[in-house]
Amino acid sequence: MILEDRIEANVSVWRERVARMIKEYGDFVISNVTVQQIYSGIRGVPIQVSDISFVDPDHGIRYRDYSINEILKLLPKAPGSRYPMVGGLYYLLMDNELPTLSKAKEVEEEWKKRATVPDYVFKIIDSFPDDGSAMAMLSAGVLSMSCDSKFSKAYHESVGKNDYWKSTLDDSIDLTARMPQIAAYIYNKKYRNNQQIDPDPKLDYAANFAHMIGKGDDPLYSELMRLFILLHADHENANVSAHTAHLVGSALSDIYLSCSAGLNGLAGPLHGLANQECCNWLLDLYHFYQGIPSKEQIEEYARKTLEDGKVIPGYGHAVLRCTDPRFTAEMEFAKAHFPDDELFRTAMAVFEVVPGILMETGKVKNPWPNVDALNGALQYHFGVTETDYYTVLFGLSRMLGITSHVVFARAVNKPIERPKALTTRMLESMISEQN
Repeated sequence: MILEDRIEANVSVWRERVARMIKEYGDFVISNVTVQQIYSGIRGVPIQVSDISFVDPDHGIRYRDYSINEILKLLPKAPGSRYPMVGGLYYLLMDNELPTLSKAKEVEEEWKKRATVPDYVFKIIDSFPDDGSAMAMLSAGVLSMSCDSKFSKAYHESVGKNDYWKSTLDDSIDLTARMPQIAAYIYNKKYRNNQQIDPDPKLDYAANFAHMIGKGDDPLYSELMRLFILLHADHENANVSAHTAHLVGSALSDIYLSCSAGLNGLAGPLHGLANQECCNWLLDLYHFYQGIPSKEQIEEYARKTLEDGKVIPGYGHAVLRCTDPRFTAEMEFAKAHFPDDELFRTAMAVFEVVPGILMETGKVKNPWPNVDALNGALQYHFGVTETDYYTVLFGLSRMLGITSHVVFARAVNKPIERPKALTTRMLESMISEQN
């Protein structure tokens, strides 16, 4: 297996770097935590080492230190495609090396060998009512596969600690290989009267997903999904979904238990669910004015949103202090292929107006759009109009990064995560002693 061989070649170097840092600089202080940070969700407090990806406040997400623009240019592409193959991205996330086209194809072929989803997964999804939560279906489907975990079997057979990562990688490739069909099955169950479409082994990862939800006749939608999965694959290891998966995985729970937990975090409206809220806000705006609104109408609508105590979804970011490069990549895609789409034009008009309004408030550190501001508009153009499904697309993508982080944590023998909690009385006493 190409990924196992590559990680095997690097794992001793990773372990040596980590061991040296702990031994020689274990007492080095990274940050001082304030009372406000404790009470505000430890926002901005360094709690993880995330070599796989990093959110640069001024330049956006970096995968293995490559910017989004570099990733789009440098990763190998299938013949006739403008966007990288998902297999090449997974190779990079796992290995820290830009793959050749043959290596990217090798990952894709490995996925095809492992893509068969156990029947019990579909039975569990079918046990949900058709109007049930798509994210609950996805989480339950992933969770159910724990019974086949190769890591759990190896652990109970007393495999050595230094080899935990190997069976975790094995599970991770199985999981990521099955995700497109599981996600497509949920879509077809909920929105296409359960008209299921079998996978096509001739297609690449993203195109096969497009095929299985009935979009196989439109090669441009396959291109969008290559771009979409790439843009959403990872986002550091400290956001809610990635950190939840890491935390659960640190207890040596298998990848299915860990990723199901991460998906549950992703389903929250303050995290992954935001992408559907952005599209719903755009649609409400568009329908309220019965067409593409003027700048004056957008300003009126946006100010009313803020006056009602709500946020304008898709604008602002906890870390970024610039326009999200992922937003820019999606904007360029739409401009190239459907610049006259009315929902896209509405989103562009909002882009011209909303940052200025947010800057006026003096409360927003980053008034610029993030990737969520356009996600839904692009999916909507291709007829994927069920906004409550958009977070499943997010989850399909994010499994690439989350599994990479868990494998890396096992490879360098990261311990169980166990921060310390304090009582309010303890904090008051500490403050009193300082004053």
